[in-house]
Parts: sequence; structure tokens; C-alpha cells
Amino acid sequence: MNRERLYLYDTTLRDGQQTQGVDFSAEDKAKIARALDGLGVDYVEGGWPGANPTDSAFFERPPALGHARLAAFGMTKRSGRSAANDEVLAGVLNAGTEVVCLVGKTHDFHVEEALGITLEENLANIRESVAHAVAEGREVHFDAEHFFDGWKANRDYALACLRAAADAGARWVVLCDTNGGTLPGEVASIVREVIGEGLAGDRLGIHAHDDTGLAVANSLAAVEAGVRQVQGTLNGLGERCGNANLTSLLPTLILKEPFASRFETGVSREALRGLTKVSRLLDDILNRVPHRSAPYVGGSAFTHKAGLHASAILKNPATYEHVPPEVVGNSRFVPMSNQAGQSNLRDRLAKAGIEVARDDPRLAAILAEVKAREEQGFAYDSAAASFEVLACDMLGRLPRFFEVERYRVTTERRMNAKGVMVTVSEAVVAVRIGNTRVMSVSESQDPVTHLDQGPVNALSRALAKDLGPYQPYIDSMRLVDFRVRITSRGTEAVTRVLIDSEDGDGRRWSTVGVSANIVDASFQALKDAVVWKLLQDGAPVADAA
Repeated sequence: MNRERLYLYDTTLRDGQQTQGVDFSAEDKAKIARALDGLGVDYVEGGWPGANPTDSAFFERPPALGHARLAAFGMTKRSGRSAANDEVLAGVLNAGTEVVCLVGKTHDFHVEEALGITLEENLANIRESVAHAVAEGREVHFDAEHFFDGWKANRDYALACLRAAADAGARWVVLCDTNGGTLPGEVASIVREVIGEGLAGDRLGIHAHDDTGLAVANSLAAVEAGVRQVQGTLNGLGERCGNANLTSLLPTLILKEPFASRFETGVSREALRGLTKVSRLLDDILNRVPHRSAPYVGGSAFTHKAGLHASAILKNPATYEHVPPEVVGNSRFVPMSNQAGQSNLRDRLAKAGIEVARDDPRLAAILAEVKAREEQGFAYDSAAASFEVLACDMLGRLPRFFEVERYRVTTERRMNAKGVMVTVSEAVVAVRIGNTRVMSVSESQDPVTHLDQGPVNALSRALAKDLGPYQPYIDSMRLVDFRVRITSRGTEAVTRVLIDSEDGDGRRWSTVGVSANIVDASFQALKDAVVWKLLQDGAPVADAA
């Protein structure tokens, strides 16, 4: 059976950049574009040339792409001038991309209220802009803005806008749910009606926003109804609530029926194994913590905490997994928690490279300790590295790399050399390595920006500043996330600190600390992070002689 071709259009670099708090550099855009190209996406929308210096710089030096075609975004010409003399339209064409995407109004309300022009003028602007870009040798995509709302308000006019673009030579006419309020049933019904009016499905696309949490569902409904281009963004970036999330759409289209057997895309199953890596690359660029509950690529997507689930997973992963995690480059995880049993504990230890006999009495002791600590506020389901350190310690397999004798943290508000009041934290950590005592001091002030980064940062720097023979193992470590939660109230409040660390090999691990004192809880987690790194790298124990 021949499968139909489905085309994938990414707009992370343009629509995704409109996310609050997102600010890509031209280098960031190039890196993301290359990652998308590696996946096999058909189109990468680079931005709006001339709209800002970053987009202009990106198009001046576009990245070399092997599969994906780079698109420049802009709007149809303005009334009162010809397409050839509209400088905004010229800016899009001057970007030199093979593909251009022009947005135009298709909702009569927006034409008359937002643009302040007649309905006929808007149709002429669409028609002439598309025809001009086609005459310039470009493949044109027309984004029919507010299409679904426009269709419901004035079906004939919305349809006339689509026909104006298609008749002028647009390769793709993209139906946009710009406000994100349309439901899947409506999307499917309207797409079928549009096709029934003579616009071919293999020239139609879908661009869905997620304001009802249904952007992926709306995109899939549109595909089933006949569109053959799907637009979206990595990790669902986009204005307000975001766009259709490509990290959910791609594996669903490739792995799930009826899509898998009906369609082929430019993304191979082998390339799909890189999806989680690409998703996390974007989070790294944005300095964001990956969304743990994200479908397919999230850290919790294949995590099985409940005892019943975890026990079944050990027998057959298909009992509680809709796809194997490795097909999207993710991994299965059975965390240790107060719901776990000994079989889950042995499996978790084995995956960490810690083999324990089934009848080893220490298993019960470890399980009891985990449950007791979680009663105190520890969370080992979110801190696998701390669990492994604890287990090795209770099994007598934890090398005594170093002993912390004491530490101190002070925070001071003072005048700096330029006469500006600044807050600075200073940490002192004293450790014993074999028979050698080492004391390290570090400030929290960033050496470049001179901004204070807090007492935990000072502690982290001091602990990792001088560990003697272990320094080569930890020099590439860095703290990438710090989370705090108060686990009880009133005078008995307990603080839980979760820290994510990363090394130069790209490994990322989580540790936990619990105390009534936030600094103490932080130091517990920091120390576990260093010890886990030394364990993983097989660091030798320092000579105590």
C-alpha cells in the first residue's frame, strides 16, 4: 500500500520566538535549524526578515541545511501600493530563501476592524502579493490568519481568501486557528467542507494554537480530514499558550494508527530516536528545565512509580507503556519511593550497575530506609543519584572519597569598589582527603557580571574548588537547576532541595537534601552530586597512609 506524503513545517524560530521570555540569538537559531534538519523536518521557518536585528542577521548568514527548506515569513502587501513597491514584502523576498510564507487576514471582522480596509481590498492584497512572490520564483505558503473563526463568521468570505491565494499560485494554503479556540470536531468538519469546495487537501496545511490544550488534537483531526501539511513548534513554544507541539505530533504521526500506515514523512524512525535530544537541546539553549511530564520526551514519560505498575513493567513493559521509550530516544525509569517493593528495588539497583542477590537481607534495610527518609521529606523518585549514593553506602560499597569537616556561609550587603551597594555570599568548606585537610573559600559574585548568585552558588563553588586528586573528575561539573519546596508548615517546616547537575559528557543527574535549614539541605544535595560523579567515573580512593 502506497502511503501519502505528509509535510512537516516548523515555526519554532518565528512563532516560537514570540513566547514570553524567549529571546534567540542568530547563533541559537542556526543551531536549532540544524537540529530540525537532522530530524527530517521539511520546512524550517527562520523568522521575519527586517522585523528585528536577530532575524535579519540569521538570514544574512543562513545555516546550511541538507533536507529542510528554509522559509522567510512576512505579510501580504499593504493597501495603496503595488506588491512590487511594498518594502515589507520586498524585505521578505530579499532574504533570498527558496520558500516564503505570507500571512493575510481571512476573518472579515479583522479585515474591517484591524486593517481598516474593505473586504475587496484585502482579497486584492492577498492575490497580488502571492502572484508577485511566485513571479519572483518562490514557493509561496499563505497563512490564512484567524481562518476558523472567519469561516464560522462569514464562510463565503473566508473561502474567497483561500481561493485568492490558491489561484494566484500559492503551493500551500495553511488554515490557522490563530486564537486556539476551535475544537477538534469543528476543525475536522470545516476542513472537509473546504476540500468539498474544491481546494485540494494536498495544498492545505494546519497551524494550530494551544489555548484550549487541543493544538495537537486539532492538527491530527485536520490531517485525518485531508490536510497534508502540519505546522508546529518544538516543545510547543508560541504566543500565549503555545503552538502545536512537534515533539508530540511527530511520534504520533509516525508511530500511531491510522497515521503510521497511511502517511510517510521526512522523519525516519531512526531519526525519531533523536527527538528527546533535540527537545532538550532547545531547553538548554533557553536555559529552561525540561518539562518532566511532556509526552514522549519528558523525564517522567516512562517513569513508573506505583508498585503495581512497576512490578508489571518488570515482567513486560507493554503493560504500562504505549510505545517503547527508546523509539523517541527516551529511557524507562523505575524510581525508588515509598510505594516500591524489593523486586523493583533490585531492578533499580541493577540498572545502576549495583548487583544484589535476591535473598540479601540488606535489601529490606534499604527499602525501609528509603521509606523512612521519604516520610522525612526526601524524594528519591526525583533524585535517582542520591538514591544510588544511599544504596551504595548501605551496601558497604561507597568509597570514602572525602569527609566534610565543616562549612560556613555568610551573606553580606556592602559597598563595592564602584560605590554601589551589592549583596555577596561567601562560603568556606573544609574537607579531609586521606590525611590531607583542605579548606576552600568562594564568593557568589559572578566574575563577569559581578552579580550575586546566592549562598548555594558560593557553597557549590567552594566544595568543587579544591578536592585534590578528584579535581579532574569534577572540573566539568555545573549546577543547572535548583528547586526548593517546603514540605510542612509552621514552626516544624522542613525544606527539600532538589539539584540537577551536568558534566562535560552531557550526563545530567539529580540529588536531594532535606533539612529545616535551606543551606544545609542544599549542601546535602551538592555533596551527593559530587560523590555520585566520582562513583560513576570510578575515581580511586585517596591514600590515607
